[in-house]
Amino acid sequence: MGQTGETRTNGIWQRYRGLSPTVFALSLVSFLNDTSSEIIYPLLPAFLALTLGATPFAIGLIEGLAESVASILKLFSGYLSDKFGNRKLPVFLGYSLAAVVRPLLAFVTSWQQVLVVRMTDRIGKGIRGAPRDALLAATVSEDKRGLAFGFNRAADHLGAVVGPVFAFVLLTYLAADSSKPTAQEYQQVFLFASIPVALGLFVIVFFVREKKKPVDEPDALPIKFSLRAFDSNFKRFLLVVSLFTLSNSTDAFLLLRAEQTGVAPAMLPLLWMALHFSKVFSSIVGGDLSDKIGRRTLILSGWIIYAVVYAGFAFADAAWQAWVLFIVYGFYFGLTEGVEKALVADLVTEEKRGTAFGFYNLAFGITVFPASLIFGFVWSRFGAAPAFLMSASISVIASVCLLTVRQHRDRE
Repeated sequence: MGQTGETRTNGIWQRYRGLSPTVFALSLVSFLNDTSSEIIYPLLPAFLALTLGATPFAIGLIEGLAESVASILKLFSGYLSDKFGNRKLPVFLGYSLAAVVRPLLAFVTSWQQVLVVRMTDRIGKGIRGAPRDALLAATVSEDKRGLAFGFNRAADHLGAVVGPVFAFVLLTYLAADSSKPTAQEYQQVFLFASIPVALGLFVIVFFVREKKKPVDEPDALPIKFSLRAFDSNFKRFLLVVSLFTLSNSTDAFLLLRAEQTGVAPAMLPLLWMALHFSKVFSSIVGGDLSDKIGRRTLILSGWIIYAVVYAGFAFADAAWQAWVLFIVYGFYFGLTEGVEKALVADLVTEEKRGTAFGFYNLAFGITVFPASLIFGFVWSRFGAAPAFLMSASISVIASVCLLTVRQHRDRE
């Protein structure tokens, strides 16, 4: 039994060692970017609500609109990266924009200004997202695709472990009373957020490699800026993703709910760190597992976990319950984020992949804004429990609809 377990472990690590240098470089960039982002994110809901007077509806507006902008832009950037055969340049430009705008949070005085900064930051995400995923998919074979995306997501989530640690240390050091930080003390922490993502720009320039294909006549490429280029199964998957995303409001609400259950503001970064520890472990396991037992099974399992967690938040009334739910919530990400992207790559041909990832992110973006807006409205009008139960119900319906999606594209 011990030898079998050791052999299995060695086999997994052997598969990881077989990934390309570009996968590792892009994963390092994801790690650095998320370290930067997660210095800010776990503190932002409390900063908005307690120091700028933002309501749950305003928080939903900020995060929902920011993510929608990013998702819609991924469609254009993915299509253009297919059209002109260049993935690396938009990846670099997207991360550069993030490095420039994040420190501006140190100077905001209203939630409307936070909205502008967050939207600009997410524009950078929209520029880089689909080309990065297409570049990642092009560097590995199909039987290691889930592994590559899982590893990339694990690196991203590891950054979300490190970032909150920095946030906790900085806030504890800078705040006179870490249980009630002032606006200025929050903003001093935000100033440090651009450093890791700036380091990631050097990694992109010197270590990310792209095999360029000659594109002398872009118009001759068999790519159309339309869903007509894709089969009905891929379109069905996009519809199901859109339905599920209607339940998937911003995680800022989870942090706000955790604060309501008794988690102190200074502990929110550590709670966020615990969530991402869970994400790291489950992403490493989930991506590799999807290569063996199928993408749809993993995604379905993750969506059911999501429904259970949101139902749990509806009734949570103690800090320890928030901690447990956040840790379980991490498994939803590990079983779905990288696996969904691997499934997109499975369902389309290579020359359409940038556009396909763009449409996948558009499917997310179409409903992520109303999801956060509706959730914030229901919370403000009826309370937290009805809002969380509404999301749990929608995710169950989407899980049933996912069963209609085939796991492989039709061979032409």
